[in-house]
Amino acid sequence: MMRAPLADLPVVFDNVSLRAGGRPIVDRVSISIDPGAPTLVVGPNGAGKSTLLRLCMGLVAPSEGRVSWGGRSDVKPTRRAFVFQRPVMLRRTAAANLAYSLAQAGVAREQRPARVKKLLEQVGLSELADRPARRLSGGEQQRLALARALARDPDLLLLDEPTASLDPAATRSVEEIVRTAAQSGIKVVMASHDLGQVRRLAGNVIFLVRGALREHAAADVFLNSPSTPEAAAFVRGDLVV
Repeated sequence: MMRAPLADLPVVFDNVSLRAGGRPIVDRVSISIDPGAPTLVVGPNGAGKSTLLRLCMGLVAPSEGRVSWGGRSDVKPTRRAFVFQRPVMLRRTAAANLAYSLAQAGVAREQRPARVKKLLEQVGLSELADRPARRLSGGEQQRLALARALARDPDLLLLDEPTASLDPAATRSVEEIVRTAAQSGIKVVMASHDLGQVRRLAGNVIFLVRGALREHAAADVFLNSPSTPEAAAFVRGDLVV
């Protein structure tokens, strides 16, 4: 079942810059992130992908310009969730990590056991419910991090290169969770360095170079007929600096 219109969308960047030490990390970006298929944020290392996600979440405020969610700048991030590239696991079981996330999201205590069970099933970790989270493999920890994010029942799910350090089998498992979340109506915005992942998951692509927006296009257009020399070089696999 698809969701009602999402209160936090579109996320609109209006001439947004974020500077650190006088250097632009994100440089005068104007863009609208709309409901629909996943948006993948790509670009070379240091392009500003992670910072763009943090601005989307509201974890950092722009130095210049304005970020708005559903037309407002004062929306609390209660229906947004963020998964870091290397998520920190609490010193408790996988199930208890999820129960904690549900408590933080305001889910009533009596509802939590059933929700924990469903979330573990959703990410394929039911048999590891009682294992200490820090003893899970890297791929299992990333799936648990996704489950913790989904425990917030988000409208907007922000993922910072969640498969960067995973092997192909673990990557496939994470991508399947992402695909299922997107199909349920959650808007996924995901940073990636992997063009194969763009082909497999993206509805559209945001391409950054040195903090500046170089291209925002449907994934097939970006991959097959990029409109800037930097994007064409990136798609070919050339180094872009």
